Amino acid sequence: MQSKLKTKFTACLMMVHAVAIWSFAGEAKELRLGHFSNVTHAQAVMAHATGEFEKAVGVPIRWTIFNAGPSATEALISGAIDATYIGPSPAINGYVKTSGEGLRIVAGSASGGAALVVPADGGIKSDRDFNDKIIATPQLGNTQDVAARIWFQEKGYRTKDKGGNLTVIPLTNPDQFLLFQKKEIHGAWTIEPWVSRLEIEANGKVFLEEKTLWPKGRYVTTHLIVARKFLEQNRSLVKKLIQAHVEVTQKLNVDKRAASKGLNEELKRETGKELPENVILSALARVEFTWDPIQESLFKAARDAHQIGFLRDPPDLAAIYDLSLLNEVLKEKGLPSLQSK
Repeated sequence: MQSKLKTKFTACLMMVHAVAIWSFAGEAKELRLGHFSNVTHAQAVMAHATGEFEKAVGVPIRWTIFNAGPSATEALISGAIDATYIGPSPAINGYVKTSGEGLRIVAGSASGGAALVVPADGGIKSDRDFNDKIIATPQLGNTQDVAARIWFQEKGYRTKDKGGNLTVIPLTNPDQFLLFQKKEIHGAWTIEPWVSRLEIEANGKVFLEEKTLWPKGRYVTTHLIVARKFLEQNRSLVKKLIQAHVEVTQKLNVDKRAASKGLNEELKRETGKELPENVILSALARVEFTWDPIQESLFKAARDAHQIGFLRDPPDLAAIYDLSLLNEVLKEKGLPSLQSK
């Protein structure tokens, strides 16, 4: 009898040991995290500089810097990264492309910061002055590209590929800046800090701030997405990331001027160019940093993408959000929770 009990006890110990080994093996040994070198990705840029996220999550972070959303989404879907800061349109596209299996939005990050900038001396004074003009956006299908196309469509314009006389072309932000200076494009619908750079350094003027098109001037510019499988297998790690994200957001909002120095230093390291103080302060003034993903604006962005033909069918985004870990963090900090809609 004792022998049988001993055998069963030994077997149980072996099972517990095996489960422990499996659980440990399943935990991520690093976090592969993406962001853009933009003011609208300030939480990630600041954390990249200070190491705050590494301290919070307890594993090394392998950072990847992207220029625009579609390439970041592809990296997430392909398994090259685990999470990234990104705009709404690429997140929607990635979700739809994977039939809802590829990613989850776990927190908001920024609202605002996008605008249509035209040359101050270019003769564009009203929304009727864009015939035969060339307007740049950061990348085909990215958030600003969709916003630009839907606005021009609503104003009665058709792009040249659809028989009209307006050209909307995808150009990286540095190329936009160069061609804007050379007067080879007539405007750019872009994001901070490039809006302020075009305005202050390239004799541009803000023709339209995108926030004027949204209820209460709020719309999602950036949020944090995580690969679904990574989220399921590493919820503790992701919660720590979200907690650090909320804390950096709070620090940014306490004093944007004070935050601008560290932010500028990291942007210089990543891009090779430091922004003039008036540029970065102008950029920060246009951006609201928030963990609220402003869900209704994402749903409208999805409807817009369908309207202009980027999405074949009206998307079902029922499960695109998983705000459970964010709400745990907010509750622990005594902050109001958010509900998925």
